[in-house]
Amino acid sequence: MLDTANYTPRLKTAYRETIKPALKEEFGYKNDMMVPTLEKIVLNIGAGSEAVRDSKKAKSAQDDLSTIAGQRAVVTKAKKSIAGFRVREGMPLGAKVTLRGDRMYEFLDRLITVAMPRIRDFRGVSGKSFDGRGNYATGLKEHIVFPEINFDKVDEVWGIDIVICTTAKTDAEAKALLKAFNMPFNS
Repeated sequence: MLDTANYTPRLKTAYRETIKPALKEEFGYKNDMMVPTLEKIVLNIGAGSEAVRDSKKAKSAQDDLSTIAGQRAVVTKAKKSIAGFRVREGMPLGAKVTLRGDRMYEFLDRLITVAMPRIRDFRGVSGKSFDGRGNYATGLKEHIVFPEINFDKVDEVWGIDIVICTTAKTDAEAKALLKAFNMPFNS
């Protein structure tokens, strides 16, 4: 077990010691508080039509997401009833979790160094998936690329949405920040 009192994630240390000064130099920030940083990472699994047919699927998605994130995920529920999709208000449809602080840096490290290299035919992530305000969104087709998931015990393969929120004001600043963390952009 890790001694959490004296432990600092590898990427957090790298940010403080090398990335922050490099970004300050590159963009000409006047003080350290202007340098963009990671704010949070939001993970989401939408169980969709599977959860409509079997309510245990949302619980399964929640358990898998909790295992990947290292903290308990919450079940997301339908806000409205939609008869065409056989969805009723309040029906569980997926799971989400928000990571901040050390857990966020640990997840980003595992995502970049362990999970992404395990994706079949991986050629990098799109460099165009920014929202205009410095936040980046991407997705994985299979959640089983994470080593925490025991492939033999998986009953359903889920896709995961990953949103990385930064304090950057522009997409260029956010992309420079994520590139400094070795995010494998393909463009």
